[in-house]
Amino acid sequence: MSVFSRLRNGIPPSRDDCQSPYERLSQRMLDISGDRGVLKDIIREGAGDTVTPDASVLVKYSGYLEHMDKPFDSNCFRKTPRLMKVGEDITLWGMELGLLSMRRGELARFLFKPTYAYGTLGCPPLIPPNATVLFEIELIDFLDSAESDKFCALTAEQQEQFPLEKVLKVAATEREFGNYLFRQNRFCDAKVRYKRALLLLHRRLAICEEQHLVEPAELLVLLNLSFVYLKLDRPAMALRYGEQALLIDQRNAKALFRCGQACLLLTEYEQARDFLVRAQKEQPCNHDINNELKKLSSYYRDYVDREREMCHRMFAPCGSSSSVGRN
Repeated sequence: MSVFSRLRNGIPPSRDDCQSPYERLSQRMLDISGDRGVLKDIIREGAGDTVTPDASVLVKYSGYLEHMDKPFDSNCFRKTPRLMKVGEDITLWGMELGLLSMRRGELARFLFKPTYAYGTLGCPPLIPPNATVLFEIELIDFLDSAESDKFCALTAEQQEQFPLEKVLKVAATEREFGNYLFRQNRFCDAKVRYKRALLLLHRRLAICEEQHLVEPAELLVLLNLSFVYLKLDRPAMALRYGEQALLIDQRNAKALFRCGQACLLLTEYEQARDFLVRAQKEQPCNHDINNELKKLSSYYRDYVDREREMCHRMFAPCGSSSSVGRN
């Protein structure tokens, strides 16, 4: 029976009828701030470690006011959300506390009291004074950038004092940052991160007993560098890093493909064909490789036609276009 029906029939309203939607919701939520200023309800569990205090997070979020169906703030319309650093880019205290309780892949609902949100003044005209707000947050991923930045700031001698596991972890973080920047089409910034990762790994290659552990990580970074240089329209550098990848794994289809792409851009058609045929041998059903071979065939035909036309013009007999003056 609704609250209005109860009143009409002379029945006093129940305790639930007197509560607002947010008050009813809060009763089944977990207090993560200690004063019920930030309440949490997990919609989908995540996995792994919780977010670290200095991490950079990739999240989707929507913020709602009570009694409103449409969000007053959301980044869910973006194809790729912006990477935000905890402690710098996130303005709501409640959101920071909420994120620090989350794991990768987790989807959760939070209620933020005014102290943890927009305060006593609100944020006119969207947020009224003393507003409790609801946020739904999905933690897509996070990267511990602080650990990586501190490690990269050390000298080579200082870095050598750390175990290999630490170096591999930092290099992987740098590569993940590069991948994120690459997806944002920030190719120059991605290149910087990939090169930082490669430098860290190269320093450990000097230790022979660690080489077999370092090379798989190095291979991934070299493939990334080859690809990013293709995006930067620098095929010579793309070829250089692709060939370095092939020194580690001579049958790697991605490395062979990248080298073939680079040679095609450099108009080194015979070399491009060699790389692409080898790549096709490793992955016969790969559409990208097969399409690149078709493109090469078309480019090569055009190249041969141009060369034939040029030779014809160079060696064709010259016609007499003028006559010798007569007496």
